[in-house]
Amino acid sequence: MQDHGGNIDSAMAQYGGTAASWIDLSTGINRQPYPVPDLPLAAWTMLPTDAAMDAMLLAVRQHYQTDAPALAVAGAQAAIQIIPRLPQPAGRKLARVLAPTYNEHRATLHAAGWQVQEVSRLEDLAGADLAVVVNPNNPDGQTHSPADLRALLPETGRLVVDESFGDIAPDLSMLPYAGLPGLLILRSFGKFWGLAGVRLGLVFAAAPDIADLRAMAGPWAVSGAALTIGQTAYRDMIWATNTRNRLHGEVTRIDALARAAGWQISGGTALFRLYHTPDAAAAQTRLARAHIWSRIFPWHPNWLRLGLPGSEAEWARLAAALDANI
Repeated sequence: MQDHGGNIDSAMAQYGGTAASWIDLSTGINRQPYPVPDLPLAAWTMLPTDAAMDAMLLAVRQHYQTDAPALAVAGAQAAIQIIPRLPQPAGRKLARVLAPTYNEHRATLHAAGWQVQEVSRLEDLAGADLAVVVNPNNPDGQTHSPADLRALLPETGRLVVDESFGDIAPDLSMLPYAGLPGLLILRSFGKFWGLAGVRLGLVFAAAPDIADLRAMAGPWAVSGAALTIGQTAYRDMIWATNTRNRLHGEVTRIDALARAAGWQISGGTALFRLYHTPDAAAAQTRLARAHIWSRIFPWHPNWLRLGLPGSEAEWARLAAALDANI
């Protein structure tokens, strides 16, 4: 089983409290979510319609300014689960993943029978039948230019660019190249819009790959409520711009708190920060006693990741907990 953030149940089991008393900063999900619109009853009572899907995808294409083929799925994770099953020439199942990164990519490829190699340099992805880059990367925030990624495309059978945290860095996106053969771009709705429970994600790819992915995803892969919420949110460019500006502005605030606690900045994005601590497990425990949940990594004893608080009350609680860590 893969380790993830968001495991607030285990935090409560160990440190007590209720979900309402915890600040979950373990996921990098925006804690000032998009305001959910009033939903028509039909969004809950009817099977999702083709018209609702088309309307949501039209809003998506307008938001991202692309005409590329796209598929909506139940979160980017759903796409990660089925991409390894795309039709592949016989004997061509060598995958390379730029690591360290989100561990579900390696796990789902391995489960689908791929030979998986983790590499540490972008250029080492060349020669793979399927290559995976998370951009910006989770958990260290490493980024790669669209030009560098575009240059890699002819060197791989398929190139999967996971842009789950890409809404905070539009200039890094491969969406201007969406639709090119062999390129698959993933987007997560839940992180930037702060509505992870909606379970909405997107895949942009060439038409044949979208057709195959749609067949594997099956009918009604996304709920009617998710389609309605997504359509409204993707049309709201003002909210997206204001939120992007707010998040970038708050990075300096959380980094200052971490420095005061004696931590070093190891990377991150405007949705999460990665810190080098003397002992990540001990730091997580101290925060957990204040009912603030963080993310640590079993393969790195010093790394601790924090999302950004969502209110002044949450900022005050984090500051107090970090001050206790000095």
